[in-house]
Amino acid sequence: MLWKIFVTAFCSVFMAEMADKTQLVGISLSAKSGKPITVFFGSIFAYIIVTAISVLVGAILGKHIKPEFIRIFGASMFIIIGILMFLDKI
Repeated sequence: MLWKIFVTAFCSVFMAEMADKTQLVGISLSAKSGKPITVFFGSIFAYIIVTAISVLVGAILGKHIKPEFIRIFGASMFIIIGILMFLDKI
């Protein structure tokens, strides 16, 4: 069961992060600085911190709020942000 959760988390995050703005920043910083190893480790450290925060928040919320509500709230936020980006508000 743990491997199923691990593989699901890995695939979900991997697909969500492929070719997003974060990857473009990494490419840009690496090309501009000429220090790809430094950019790599800086990026890895940032991902570790962001992921730790999101997992911690998810664990806390999961104890107090139904998962269905969290899923609906997350989907709603994506829709709202998408509309705001489309309207050039953010």
